[in-house]
Amino acid sequence: MQIFHRSTNTIAKVSIFGSIFFLAFFAWIYSTLLRSSYVTGQYVVKKQPVPFSHEHHVRGLGIDCRYCHTSVERSSFAGIPPTETCMNCHRQIWTNAEMLEPVRASYRDNVPLQWTRIHDLPDFVYFNHSIHIAKGIGCVTCHGQVDRMPLMFQHASLQMEWCLDCHRDPAKNVRPREEVFNLSWQPPADPRRAQALQARLAKQYDIHSLTSCSTCHR
Repeated sequence: MQIFHRSTNTIAKVSIFGSIFFLAFFAWIYSTLLRSSYVTGQYVVKKQPVPFSHEHHVRGLGIDCRYCHTSVERSSFAGIPPTETCMNCHRQIWTNAEMLEPVRASYRDNVPLQWTRIHDLPDFVYFNHSIHIAKGIGCVTCHGQVDRMPLMFQHASLQMEWCLDCHRDPAKNVRPREEVFNLSWQPPADPRRAQALQARLAKQYDIHSLTSCSTCHR
């Protein structure tokens, strides 16, 4: 005696394959969401107390990164410039600009400006600016062409897979130490010369592929 109709077999097969397809589609959606700017913050311009333009200050005026980010070569933290640094110039120029009133108020009242961090790694991630600079990793590698950003945004995803991509093969991002702060530097156009330069610098700077968990999670 047949309890179930023969079509039940077809329905069961379709249900199984449908479930597999649904799970695969859900996994794709989840993976895409994790890599989206909604999660990573990549390319998102965040509101700041003052609309500071790196394009104007770096590209237009030629101010070196280290003038504002004073501890970047010797500390894990690049450093946020104090208001006094801003006022070195702005007590003489644009002294009455309305958009700079928060800067003047900060200096006048001795209250630091509350900047919104753009590159904000999770607390369980350890990152050291000084070691990357000492190994010849340029600012532009992580921060992008900040000299072309009227308003600052996060250039890279900063996800673990992005970090590991460099840590597995760090030589491809190495440049001469004297060019670390040069946002316009490019490796030789000839691929063979570029690879030879990167291999020589990687050896000279004693660079190794570091992918163990303890490198970044301490």
